[in-house]
Amino acid sequence: MPHSLPLSEAITIAAQAVGEVMSGRSLTEVLDELESHERPIVQSLSFDALRKWVRSHEFIKELIPKNPPPEVDHLLSVAIALFLNENADGKGYAAHTIVDQAVSACDNYDKTMYAKGLVNAVLRKVSLVVQPPEGETRFAPDPVPMFVPPWWRANLKRHYSKTWQSILFAQAKRAPLILRVNQKQYSRDQYQSLLSEIGITSTPIEELAGVKLAAALLLSNPVPVSELPGFYTGAVSVQDAGAQLAAILLSPQPGERVLDACAAPGGKTAHLLELAHCEMVALELDGDRLSKIGGNLDRLRLHSDKVQVLRGDASKASWWDGRPFDKILLDAPCSASGIVARHPDIPFLRREADIKSLQQKQRGILEQAWKILKPEGLMLYVTCSIFPEEGEEQAIWFVAQHSNAVRLGAPGQILPTDVSDGFYYALFKKNGP
Repeated sequence: MPHSLPLSEAITIAAQAVGEVMSGRSLTEVLDELESHERPIVQSLSFDALRKWVRSHEFIKELIPKNPPPEVDHLLSVAIALFLNENADGKGYAAHTIVDQAVSACDNYDKTMYAKGLVNAVLRKVSLVVQPPEGETRFAPDPVPMFVPPWWRANLKRHYSKTWQSILFAQAKRAPLILRVNQKQYSRDQYQSLLSEIGITSTPIEELAGVKLAAALLLSNPVPVSELPGFYTGAVSVQDAGAQLAAILLSPQPGERVLDACAAPGGKTAHLLELAHCEMVALELDGDRLSKIGGNLDRLRLHSDKVQVLRGDASKASWWDGRPFDKILLDAPCSASGIVARHPDIPFLRREADIKSLQQKQRGILEQAWKILKPEGLMLYVTCSIFPEEGEEQAIWFVAQHSNAVRLGAPGQILPTDVSDGFYYALFKKNGP
């Protein structure tokens, strides 16, 4: 765990970040506002607080009969999560350090100053349960520590009656660091050698859901990107194995005109360009996220006169120049229920009503993309969701609406695993006009 900021300060900032999530803000947005030296440890603490939410709140409820004010609740949830981390790597904090630093953290914020005695008492009791003296039995952790709202859990139970718990369990773990080697610069074997020369061990991910992956590497232990050889000159990107399937399934060819319809932050755009020198339009509606596409392409040295980054709404035609596309990647806006391991704030931010409105938005984009695809062209529909309403149900609806849509082989629903987030993939060919 990074130790760049005093732990007491990091606990205070992480507790405030958790408070922002509870008021409806995205954690990514909150973390983006921090100084670069603050971000790693605050991200680590706030992510773990959200991952361990169920278990920490069992303790809070048991040890404080009356609900504490939110600021105290959030500080305790950050501190208790430090006890609940399985310190397999031996890098965790000692119990007395956690108690001492959490009590100091109370002083950093006027709304928690009064609670030092309470925080001290609660955390000392927690430490005895979680890290008992030698010879005493450890408390068995909750099988599913990950918080999801009741409607979300019900959806998973309905669709994945045998595996819903293992899905939540997989998502409650820290996501692994997976790389995509830029094959315009290095083969996977060559890059692996560069890593091992500086003592970073990695394992190739050869395939996922029956699709061969040529560029995926799983790091045994995550490292900052600044330590990756050639990162700033475009040798490698950080990208989940499941996300790496998109460009491979669309299989761009030199000279083809390709649209990435909801492109930010640009990882899939870049992968398509790494695979083929094609004519690329990367489209994104969100102006703030648009710049990330350009930044990614700059770092990977993939800009050319054949690449356009445009701001526009993929469900409308106003941005389009009238020239149809050979291939379209449609990575649609969705609940993001498949990427909770990377973004543990998502279950706190989503509402059940969001699914219906996202479904409508996805259909609008599918309809518009189909209109601007050439006859015989391919469209790949992707979501990072595990809810069938945003996956298989949409594919079935689309084929029923379009007699010229032929479904080709694609993995369909991929559930979260140790090396992949959850994704849905459907590939369509436009048979005639």
